[in-house]
Amino acid sequence: MCGARRLYGPAAAEAAGPDGRYEGLRERHGAVAPVLLEGDVPAWLVLGYEEARRVTRDTGRFSRDARHWTEWREGRVGPDSPLAPVLLWSPDCAHQDGAAHLRLRRAVAESLQRFDRRGLRRLVQRTADEVIDRFCGRGRADLVGQYARELPVPALTRLLGLFPESGSRLAEEGRRLSAGTAAALAADRRLRRAMHELVAHRQAVPGHDLASWLIAHPADLSDDEIRHQLRLVFLVALETTANLIASTLRTLLAGHAARCAPYGRPGGVPAAVEQVLWDEPPLAVCPGGFATGDVELGGQRVRRGDVVLLGLAAANADPLVRPAPGAPMAGNRSHLAFAAGPHECPGQDIGRVIGVTAVEALLARLPAIRPAVAPEELPWSASTWSRRLAALPVTFGPVRPLGGGSPAAAVTPGRPAPAPEPGPVRARERARGLLSRLRGR
Repeated sequence: MCGARRLYGPAAAEAAGPDGRYEGLRERHGAVAPVLLEGDVPAWLVLGYEEARRVTRDTGRFSRDARHWTEWREGRVGPDSPLAPVLLWSPDCAHQDGAAHLRLRRAVAESLQRFDRRGLRRLVQRTADEVIDRFCGRGRADLVGQYARELPVPALTRLLGLFPESGSRLAEEGRRLSAGTAAALAADRRLRRAMHELVAHRQAVPGHDLASWLIAHPADLSDDEIRHQLRLVFLVALETTANLIASTLRTLLAGHAARCAPYGRPGGVPAAVEQVLWDEPPLAVCPGGFATGDVELGGQRVRRGDVVLLGLAAANADPLVRPAPGAPMAGNRSHLAFAAGPHECPGQDIGRVIGVTAVEALLARLPAIRPAVAPEELPWSASTWSRRLAALPVTFGPVRPLGGGSPAAAVTPGRPAPAPEPGPVRARERARGLLSRLRGR
């Protein structure tokens, strides 16, 4: 793969965004570019929208089964590679083809559909209030570390049926795995062990959760299959939900209301979330498949056994689809943020519910919230699979926690305590002014 560039490392984090990271590759190679993964493993990155759609639809030419992968078959990528937890074959619906994939996907999709969406919103609202209570009296916060990364953890813990005390620990393991570093393998082992314990527990004590429903599903999944579906859902939901919340808050607080218009209509935050799914997909790159034979793709000759990755962020910015970069895409859900075809994310509506509810809950609770630093000063981090906001510092008027207590307990020593708020209901009503101002813009 002549001219291949690394798809990881400091340059990915320093790039100004999807345009800065991928447009150079597009200019040099076209719709499909040669890249190098960790360990200088060669791969093809699909940058074109139509080419990405072709890969997702043509599962005969692009299999999800890594046993077709030349690098694996010839021993250059093994179970000790940082790429193994994401790319190597496992008995989950993301790494299967044909009837095996349909059976597992059906079990996951039908189990996810059993969650009542109104109940899910109440769960996320309650969780958001609990997380916001931890910092709302201080008048300042990092909305990535203290909110976007914190909120999905208790919500996913309850949805999957995990032990409440294990959520934060498993979230850290999931982040280590997603980072794709040498620590990913050990983190994956610990995560698999936790899923083993979860399935054993829910077989004895069923609950109202994904683990219990997969165990009882008529597709009759094996214990190993159930563990791998739970691992997959946990990892994907943890990373994508946190990134979606952080990116939406950053966009709103940076004053980009015009790009995420129209806020004058009902559902302004959902419109912002959908725009972010176009501009900054929570996963920038995801596995697309392994070529089952030589094939031409986007002007490149892809050889049998080559791995093909979907550049979701790059495809969403394809000039053939969006001639004006960053143009508002109100009401248009044809983006590839959740991939497409048979492997399109079955939990995307749950992700939207969590993202929208989390953003609305924060804006309703914290009056006069504003960024503490300029947009160009925000720090970023990146891996092969995503480019993430590392921190989003903000300031706001301190408010009383809904769970009781005084904001004075959390203010900076030496400063006077703020005046008490007139009660949770009044505080929530006053704070809704921010949402009204955004819609008015």
